[in-house]
Amino acid sequence: MSLDSPNSYLKKTHCILGYKGQTGILSYLLTLDHKRIGVMYLISTMTAFLVAGLLALGVRTELLSPEKIMVTPQQYNRMFTLHGAIMIFLFIIPSVPAALGNIILPIMLGAKDVAFPRLNLLSYWLWIVGAVTALVAISQGGIDTGWTFYTPYSTSARPGVIAMAVGVFILGFSSIFTGLNFMVTMHKLRPPGMTWFRMPLFLWALYATALMQIIATPVLGITVVLLGVENIMGVGIFDPKLGGDPVLFQHFFWFYSHPAVYIMIVPGFGIISDVISIHARKHIFGYSFIAFSSVAIAILSFLVWGHHMFTSGQSTVVNVIFSALTFTISIPTAVKIYNWIATLYKGSIQFTTPMLYALAFIFLFTIGGLTGFPLATLATDVHLHDTYFVVAHFHYVMMGGLVIAMLAGLHHWWPKFTGRMYSETWGRVACALIFVGFNITFLTQFLMGAQGMPRRYYTYVPEYQIYHQTSTAGSYVLGLGFLVMLLYLVHSLFKGRPAPANPWGGATLEWRCSSPPRYDNFETTPTVGDPYDFSDLRYDPSIGGWISNDAPVAAGKAS
Repeated sequence: MSLDSPNSYLKKTHCILGYKGQTGILSYLLTLDHKRIGVMYLISTMTAFLVAGLLALGVRTELLSPEKIMVTPQQYNRMFTLHGAIMIFLFIIPSVPAALGNIILPIMLGAKDVAFPRLNLLSYWLWIVGAVTALVAISQGGIDTGWTFYTPYSTSARPGVIAMAVGVFILGFSSIFTGLNFMVTMHKLRPPGMTWFRMPLFLWALYATALMQIIATPVLGITVVLLGVENIMGVGIFDPKLGGDPVLFQHFFWFYSHPAVYIMIVPGFGIISDVISIHARKHIFGYSFIAFSSVAIAILSFLVWGHHMFTSGQSTVVNVIFSALTFTISIPTAVKIYNWIATLYKGSIQFTTPMLYALAFIFLFTIGGLTGFPLATLATDVHLHDTYFVVAHFHYVMMGGLVIAMLAGLHHWWPKFTGRMYSETWGRVACALIFVGFNITFLTQFLMGAQGMPRRYYTYVPEYQIYHQTSTAGSYVLGLGFLVMLLYLVHSLFKGRPAPANPWGGATLEWRCSSPPRYDNFETTPTVGDPYDFSDLRYDPSIGGWISNDAPVAAGKAS
């Protein structure tokens, strides 16, 4: 693969974009640089996370008492609906693939950018347009259907639902374009010597995620279009008053949304594979099994949507089939966890902030996975369906899984793309607060859910109050942890010590370039080796990072 010189590449880019220089807001808004697009995604998605998190704290605060504290029942419904919709569609789905994936994927491949830089920028702007459209839905009186937009609820709140449906439709195109771009990049821009089985496992995870994005997302697009047609034209599709079938909406929605669960979590699996291997200073155990398990999860994710509908009136035979398939998908997930633990065994574990988040991920996601078994079992799901047990399970999988993995990746690659080191002490403090606060918040919800407390209720009988109060106290600790994390990461941008090229001792290609990377990432195409072989590296205390045994070079600065 030939690389243009930095100057010629910059000249072509400036000519296309119509601006000169690399500073100023236009250099970001019109950039074709994958790193800057990734940073914009990161800032935007983390802003969405902040908004959704504040809404969650509002929900938990209202539930301190069965009586009104802040909001009315209708406002409460809108609050938890917006929390779910913003968290799922604006943060969890795009956060790792679009943000960290954009920043890291081309560098991991030894490439200077993704295959389609302009499509990459278009994907980001579609995300912005979709997010703004969702805000329009809020301005039109809000939506109170829950983040799933179940009919017939979503057929009676027309203005807000239609705007939100349009926003989700646009966000779907952003997701599809990102997935397509990543797949083509991995097929066409791998350097000489990087076979499929020399790719880092993070790239395997992004590939499986892109596959799900491209196949599943059009189904969601069709569903929201049908919902809009029904709302605007009065055609009976989902609304039983018009001769429609509300269960049909559930089939369409979950055919997308269960693969979407893995669109959210599979990139996190890739992060954990890389973080554990590097910070345990040990070759990943069972590379091929972990790689193939990502693809297996992507395929099986399309076959299990019906386990969300055990109480919807499906036939007994269909319920049994979906129950069996749901148990089956646990196999490739368990393969990953077993291999991560085997990698840790006898490793030289460094308890850095990324590693602490990775260890927290294994603990929390395992709880999330194991608590899925009662929900996949027909007899117990009837009791637990639509209770706080489901809420706790979902959050252990999504937040204890994807969000914690995302934080592991963010801390792992923060020195690489910012060029600054953060405080390890405060990093460990924040991780502890998040871990403790999360468990207090959601372990409590397992208990009250098992006792029959329904989810999404504005009020409740007094016997559940102690559980709600404990859960709310945990959410405050969790929020404090995120606040501490925000403060020390922002502080590092201004006061953090300069990062070496390879602060953790990684063997993947992104650690071969400077921190932060130059515009086109590499001067020449790097030589590809085993991404999990650390034998050629040694720690150099003079630079606070790792260097090659054969050719030690001090960490450089981005040009």
